[in-house]
Amino acid sequence: MNLETVTFTVHEKVGVLTLNCPNKLNAFTKQMNVEILQVTKEVAKNEEIRALVITGAGRAFCAGEDLGAIEAGEAIQHGEVLRTRYNPMMLAFYQLEKPVIAAVNGAAAGAGMSLALACDFRIASANASFIEAFIHIGLVPDSGSSYFLPRIVGLAKALELSILGEKLSAEQAQELGLVTKVTQQEELMEHTLAFAERLADMPTKAIGQIKQTIYKGINSSLTEALEAESYAQEIAGQTEDHREGIAAFLEKRKPTFHGK
Repeated sequence: MNLETVTFTVHEKVGVLTLNCPNKLNAFTKQMNVEILQVTKEVAKNEEIRALVITGAGRAFCAGEDLGAIEAGEAIQHGEVLRTRYNPMMLAFYQLEKPVIAAVNGAAAGAGMSLALACDFRIASANASFIEAFIHIGLVPDSGSSYFLPRIVGLAKALELSILGEKLSAEQAQELGLVTKVTQQEELMEHTLAFAERLADMPTKAIGQIKQTIYKGINSSLTEALEAESYAQEIAGQTEDHREGIAAFLEKRKPTFHGK
C-alpha cells in the first residue's frame, strides 16, 4: 500500500494503524479517510491479521476534521462529506469481524472521538482526553457518535457530553466505562499490544460473530436477538476453532486457536 498520511505495520498477528500527521494533531483529511479505509479493507481480507490497533503519532490521537484546510467563507456540504468520507470508514470498523482496539495517546476530539468510539476497546494513556467538540462550532456529533456514545455511557450522559462539549480526562472516561484501561504514556503501546495479542490468540470467527450479535441485539426485540444468536452460533459451530476448543476441553489442555 502506498500510504502518506498513515502508517501500517504488523506485529505478530496484530496490525497497527497509526495516524501520521502529528503537526496537525492527526486531523482528518480526505486522503487520510481514504487511506484508513484502504488499510481496514486489507486487514479484513488478511487472515494472518487477527486484531487491529489504531493510534496516533505525536501528542494527539486525532483532532477531528482538519478545519485549518477550510477557507474563510467556504460553503461545506457536510452531509455529503460524511456520506462519502466518514460513514464508509466507520462502517468498516463496525463490520470488521476482528477486534479493533484504540490506543488513545492524546486528545480524541470531534470525529477523532467518534473514531475511538467505533473501536471495540479503548486503552488510554494518562495524557488522553475525549471531547465531543462539535457543539463549539455549531454542529452535531457525527461519524457514529450519536450511535456509539449513548450505547457506551447511557442516554443522559451522552446528551450531557454532546451538548455541553466538556472534555473528559482518561480517568473520567474510564469511570464512565468508555475506556477499558488507563496506562502511563510510555507504557501505552506495550499494554495495548499485549491486550491485542491476547485477543489475536482467541477464536477470531467467534469474536466477529459476537460483535455482530451484540450490536444487533441493542436494537432488536428478544425474538430477533434470539434468531441472530442462532444464526451466529451456526456459523461459529462450523469453525476449526470451535472443534479445537471442544478437543482441548475433552483433553484437559489449553486450546490453540488459529482464527479459522
